[in-house]
Amino acid sequence: MEKLISVLGSTGSIGTQSIDVAKKHGIEIYALAALNNYKLLAEQCIDTGAKIACIYNEEHKSALEKLVSSYGVKVVTGDEGLCLIASLKESGTLLNSVVGMVGLLPTLTAIENGKDIALANKETLVAGGELVMKKAAEKNVNIYPIDSEHSAIFQCLRGNKRSQLKKIILTASGGPFFGKTLSELENVTVEQALAHPNWSMGSKITIDSATLMNKGLEFIEAKWLFDLKPEQIEIIVHRQSVIHSAVEYADNSVIAQLGCPDMKIPIQYALLYPERYECDCKPLSLADYGTLTFERPDMETFCCLSAAIEAIKRGGAYPCIVNGANEQAVGYFLNGRIKFTDIGRIVSGALERFEYNEINSYEDVKKWDKLAREYADENI
Repeated sequence: MEKLISVLGSTGSIGTQSIDVAKKHGIEIYALAALNNYKLLAEQCIDTGAKIACIYNEEHKSALEKLVSSYGVKVVTGDEGLCLIASLKESGTLLNSVVGMVGLLPTLTAIENGKDIALANKETLVAGGELVMKKAAEKNVNIYPIDSEHSAIFQCLRGNKRSQLKKIILTASGGPFFGKTLSELENVTVEQALAHPNWSMGSKITIDSATLMNKGLEFIEAKWLFDLKPEQIEIIVHRQSVIHSAVEYADNSVIAQLGCPDMKIPIQYALLYPERYECDCKPLSLADYGTLTFERPDMETFCCLSAAIEAIKRGGAYPCIVNGANEQAVGYFLNGRIKFTDIGRIVSGALERFEYNEINSYEDVKKWDKLAREYADENI
């Protein structure tokens, strides 16, 4: 297959699986980027023949260069390096799977340079959704979602008139603490929060899944990706993670996308769209599952979810604010500085701390992200 891509976040869970998918289907990888894991990044460059490697943390540059210098790999660093990769004329698609706000600028850069986006970086649309979608429309750039839920919706929309969509149903696993009370969550450990029942993911997104903030971020993403009103998005807890999401149409018909929990399916669909080929994942047997269950989320106990939904209803800078506060708080929890329940307290507090402000530029996003993080710092 004659296709060249670049991968940001190549050493993470999505990144490593994306490389596997690309290799299986003969997709050439031109450039790779990672935040800190320079050793794995070097191995990936050698394995794929990538021409450019970006290690975001500059202190690892010399170590990476030593590992890849004899293979003709150019090494770059920081935001400048990510944006260089995002603007390469050789690569037609940017797969963005980095974690955090760092993913927004290279996404905007890639769109400005006419690259299609395979998107797994939530913060891109949560913090800068209006900017990203407006620029993508101007440049006639396609954005292919990699999140299993958004990929499911994307697939369910195929062959149907967008004007006949009534609502979407975002499914949530409920995380490891579904059914727990707030008092039961007080002394949750990092190890317990990282034990997701269905998915193998990086630490930040796994904690977000435990607080249900991940579903709140996906709610915001869905609003921008599919041009929806918040009231057109329903969240349902589906513990088995077999139905990845669904679309309800004007006639009350509901079309859902199902499959075993495996990220290679949405990754492959994003990279090979609109084609479908054999995938290295387990086929779904409904008989083996036997029962599929559905429940409403507990919005009070898992207040990160309610804060994220309220943020997009208010609009403006609020989604950026809750995202920045959450990102900072999750870091503190992983480092043992705050309790699990403090994440929700900080996110909800940040939502109420600031008045309404618009987002009109990337600089606005950076400003409100910074202020939200400062609020989190002051309230740990």
